[in-house]
Amino acid sequence: MGVWRADRSLLADLSLARSTLGRVAERRGDADWIATRWADPASRVLLVNAGTAPVITSGAPRLRLVAPADVDSDEVVLLGVDDSGTAYFCARVADDSAVPGEWSDLREIGATLDDRDVGLMVAAVALDNWHAAHPCCARCGAPTRMATAGWVRVCVVDGSEHYPRTDPAVIVLVVDDDDRALLGRQGRWQPSWFSTLAGFVEPGESAEAAVRREVLEESGVQVAELAYLGSQPWPFPCSLMLGYHAWATSTDVQVDGEEIVEARWFSRSELADACRAGEVALPPAVSIARRLIERWYGESLPGDWIRP
Repeated sequence: MGVWRADRSLLADLSLARSTLGRVAERRGDADWIATRWADPASRVLLVNAGTAPVITSGAPRLRLVAPADVDSDEVVLLGVDDSGTAYFCARVADDSAVPGEWSDLREIGATLDDRDVGLMVAAVALDNWHAAHPCCARCGAPTRMATAGWVRVCVVDGSEHYPRTDPAVIVLVVDDDDRALLGRQGRWQPSWFSTLAGFVEPGESAEAAVRREVLEESGVQVAELAYLGSQPWPFPCSLMLGYHAWATSTDVQVDGEEIVEARWFSRSELADACRAGEVALPPAVSIARRLIERWYGESLPGDWIRP
């Protein structure tokens, strides 16, 4: 298949890229509007604890939201407003006893939540991770306080403003001239876990250059042509995954032995047979890695793993 005739269609409906809320950034500094919405019994709050949120699992899984009056917290984040005008917030709780029932994380439930709920939970977890990791000013070390409806932290000493962090990372399905896919395994994973290659974009580097560098560093394989396919947030703790399909110009595999300890070329039949036999397990449906692999394969594959 010639590179320029290959399928370059974008990935659609990525699990964690869905949302139905308007983020209403223009309202984040409007204290009166926020106070009015917080006092509205129709407003809803998502509680989060260590990356998890309360869920209702009877029937279609959905988030268990509470009214503002049921929340005991001075630090809340405005997540957005839906088409009916209902405002949604999130707040951190110290433990999951604040709401009875089951709590779950995005890896477990993200692919099965509806568009509204997954958008709420992705934003809430990402912002909660950021607030937890940045209690102090990066300039002087003094404490910071939440501002602008939870989207800014301000140093109490020098007044400097600090904004949520997002780390761009590339993730790529590499194929060779025989249309085999290159999958790798990290040393900390179980022996059957394989996925696409990925890595962070370095300062001063384009995403495309990062794809070529990461593939070469991790597997020894060189790639030239590549195509961008889509992105989704990955708040573990703060990544934005940029998905690519790339065409290899070499096939000799030499893993780095540090992050990647094994990498293999798979034909479609080899991968399907290995998945059915349990010899290979692929990333969960919530991941862009899974979508990249199944896009290449042409349909769903059996087998799944959830990172501990």
